[in-house]
Amino acid sequence: MLEADYVVIGSGSAGSALAYRLSEDGHHSVIVIEYGGTDYGPLIQMPSALSIPMNMRRYDWGFSSEPEPHLGGRRLATPRGKVLGGSSSINGMVYVRGHARDFDHWSEQGATGWGFADVLPYFKRMENTADPEDGWRGTDGPLFVQRGKRSNPLYDAFIEAGRQAGFETTVDYNGSKQEGFGAMEQTIHNGRRWSVANAYLRPALKRKNVSLHSAFARRVVIENQRATGVEIEAHKKIQIVKARREVVIAASSINSPKLLMLSGIGPGEHLASHGIEIIADRRGVGQNLQDHLELYIQQESLKPITLNSVLNPFSKALIGARWLLFKTGLGATNHFEAAAFVRSAPGVDYPDIQYHFIPAAVRYDGRAASKSHGFQAHVGPMRSKSRGSVSLRSSDPWHNPEIRFNYMSHPDDWSDFRYCIRLTREIFGQQAFDSYRGKEISPGAEVTSDDALDAFIRSHAESAYHPCGTCRMGSADDAMAVVDAECRVIGVDGLRVADSSIFPRITNGNLNAPSIMTGEKAADHILGRSPLPRSNEEPWINPRWRESDR
Repeated sequence: MLEADYVVIGSGSAGSALAYRLSEDGHHSVIVIEYGGTDYGPLIQMPSALSIPMNMRRYDWGFSSEPEPHLGGRRLATPRGKVLGGSSSINGMVYVRGHARDFDHWSEQGATGWGFADVLPYFKRMENTADPEDGWRGTDGPLFVQRGKRSNPLYDAFIEAGRQAGFETTVDYNGSKQEGFGAMEQTIHNGRRWSVANAYLRPALKRKNVSLHSAFARRVVIENQRATGVEIEAHKKIQIVKARREVVIAASSINSPKLLMLSGIGPGEHLASHGIEIIADRRGVGQNLQDHLELYIQQESLKPITLNSVLNPFSKALIGARWLLFKTGLGATNHFEAAAFVRSAPGVDYPDIQYHFIPAAVRYDGRAASKSHGFQAHVGPMRSKSRGSVSLRSSDPWHNPEIRFNYMSHPDDWSDFRYCIRLTREIFGQQAFDSYRGKEISPGAEVTSDDALDAFIRSHAESAYHPCGTCRMGSADDAMAVVDAECRVIGVDGLRVADSSIFPRITNGNLNAPSIMTGEKAADHILGRSPLPRSNEEPWINPRWRESDR
């Protein structure tokens, strides 16, 4: 019989961190269940190949949304990693902690002990950064974080254009000052993707008390309101993995609520409609789904210095060969090397717009490159008021769930996105871009009215692949909370959820970093340890926030 003290479902950002920390002292055994296969090979390990694995069924669960009513009925791809390292093995390798106020909001919403002062020590514990800001960054954790070289002059032009437009600059948006234009951080180390498989899982698997089991998790086994194991399927055989202490679901904001519902934990009427016995009637399971949408604002470059010149097969082969031999060159970066976090209006106290900048005009998935040299900004609002849901399609564990993001369902989303487009045009119009700036490729200079901008948004807004919130953390008496502040599923003993699904509200920026932090912190709760001492650091808040957006 497969049996361990702790059974962790999922080897992704939080799951691998959990396996590493739960087994660290050698006192407890851990089994990690992962359905996906190996992450070896250049398609995952070479940073610049990032658009390839997220579009391969070998590495991706292949989820997509139901037709989105406010986006012209489009179905949007929802990639989630089906591979060692989970989504950290197929993501864009962008490292953003989130703003301090994000976590203070979590605490205010009932996630007691998850305020910024509480979580900063866990971010520091997990990080290994060079040139750290004193008191703010970690230097000896398993997760290597670096800043890109920014050798292409367009990166510095973007940062300088932000300064010329009157915005702040920042040396380290993951330090005391998120607001401003500056270098983007990457989970890349020695030219390789530094996923949680490399940072956490492989070191953990070297311990005798950790094992990895390749199988499909069907449901959690619950006896007398207590989780006792996980029903798995491998090679068409079904068996039980027994958990002596606890089961921890870390299967993503899509699969974690699906597993809870298949196990009898979720909205009672919905479970009953699929013939599932109700163990705990929790209305919040699968609700509160959030994501970041973004647009690609593309500008033609008058100088032939962009990545569009190396998107041909011959150049790609040379880049790949150099990376295979030396782990250097254009293959050793994700090309997201400049960023910005800005506020949309006076009265907004911390950034609510994020920029990724790349010196190329191409879709995130690598398709539909511009025919001319170009550069682009990925831009989108950070705190949409729209909410969606994940629900069961059937009681068959192999059926994908129904995913409804309900994107752009709040009227503020439309005005926020229109502002993002106009602000990007203002930034690209600064003197720093004068020698590079050609015509606007997308949306196109003729797209100016609110109606025209809305039509562009409706047709071209894309997910930034940051789904979260579907097993929301809150107080035990909150009817819509799924887990309490120690990640325990409310109403069931011996069962926790620890991944991005527990976020009460989406954080600023990319979600890999806060997901890893969630695994780090949850491990201490599971082991009954005192949390790391709270931090006394105070984040920088723009002193002009009431009067100005910059």
